[in-house]
Amino acid sequence: MNAFSVRSRLAAALVLLGMRAIHGDERENPQAAVPDAQVGTLYPFLKATAGRSQHGLSFLNDRFRDAEMWKREARPKVLGLLQYDPPHGDFRAEVAERVDCGDYIREKVYFNTTPDLRVPAYLLLPKGDAKPRAAVVALHDHGAFFAWGKEKIVPLEREHPELAAFKRTYYSGRSYGESLVRRGYVVIVIDMFYWGERRMLLPGDPPAWRNRETMTAEDVVAFNRRSGANTTLIATGLFEAGATWSGVMFIDDIRTVDYLVTRPEVDPNRIGCCGLSVGGFRAAHLAGLDPRIRAAIVVGWMSTYESMLQNKLTSIGFMKVVPGLYQEMDLPDVASMAVPGGLMAIHGTRDGLFTNDGVQAAFDKIAAVYAKAGVPERFEGVTYDGPHEFSAEMQERAFAWLDRWLTP
Repeated sequence: MNAFSVRSRLAAALVLLGMRAIHGDERENPQAAVPDAQVGTLYPFLKATAGRSQHGLSFLNDRFRDAEMWKREARPKVLGLLQYDPPHGDFRAEVAERVDCGDYIREKVYFNTTPDLRVPAYLLLPKGDAKPRAAVVALHDHGAFFAWGKEKIVPLEREHPELAAFKRTYYSGRSYGESLVRRGYVVIVIDMFYWGERRMLLPGDPPAWRNRETMTAEDVVAFNRRSGANTTLIATGLFEAGATWSGVMFIDDIRTVDYLVTRPEVDPNRIGCCGLSVGGFRAAHLAGLDPRIRAAIVVGWMSTYESMLQNKLTSIGFMKVVPGLYQEMDLPDVASMAVPGGLMAIHGTRDGLFTNDGVQAAFDKIAAVYAKAGVPERFEGVTYDGPHEFSAEMQERAFAWLDRWLTP
């Protein structure tokens, strides 16, 4: 499929579906609980179109016997569908800040993921023996909370009250990057495109929006609302430029691993990833697309696309579309390319972004892939009676899973 047809199909989908790419639509729109409410009379057409998919690149297809051969065919196909293959360049890495946090060091680093994108990140380094350690790429969420990105996972000395409140809602008040570094992991967290230091600022924006420390609660709400309302505009710009938002996210994450393995503190054979919500979506794809990931935690983002098509399209939004993917594979197929690496998927049964049936179907498919590959013990699907969150209880179980597969 060429870039023109991708743009045409996505533009048509925008007009027909009226999709809103703001997390939280599910809770804000009372019609979202009604079957077929999101696309109404258009659903039969979408269902029929999706139903013609053969998922020819699923490992559960009879033609695949060897998992490594399957991945060698499937990974390039998924990467091609992203419509984004920027040139590699020099990282031009610099350490802008180094802070002693007691039992670990926090570095503020900048590096290029492409010649056009310079990415801010925090790197957390355990103190102790000078030896290469296991590392975790921690991937922050969407949350309709755009003013901060990497700071959702990494604690700072003067945390904004609105950021602290956000962490209480979604992370039991924890900055889980700190929990990981205290377990002995090197941890890296970047700002995702459009979040944090990479947020979109316009010439007429209030001065407070440029200095997050001075933002009032009202400023944060207003900025997040404006940012959410403009995601379809930015996605359209990316499509017209010949790229996809998902491609920018995934390539940034893969290049983050590229940078991570240049650090002498990191054992390149023991790298994991972890994320909640869109961070989970990113973790599923990073684990599936990058063979260097040996263990992954996907929280609050695992479902079949079939179940989302009827009544959960607002959970996808344009920033998460991989055009044409469903004709080849489903989301659990992509995550399953992590095999034989350890993979844990966690879901709250009161998470309104997905149907529980869709989540269970995804868990079953991943389990079937791992069983066919001969390593059923390396996948675990976990459910909690809870909402869309990465609670303290979930974190403890998830990090023990990382320990299991990343500890020598």
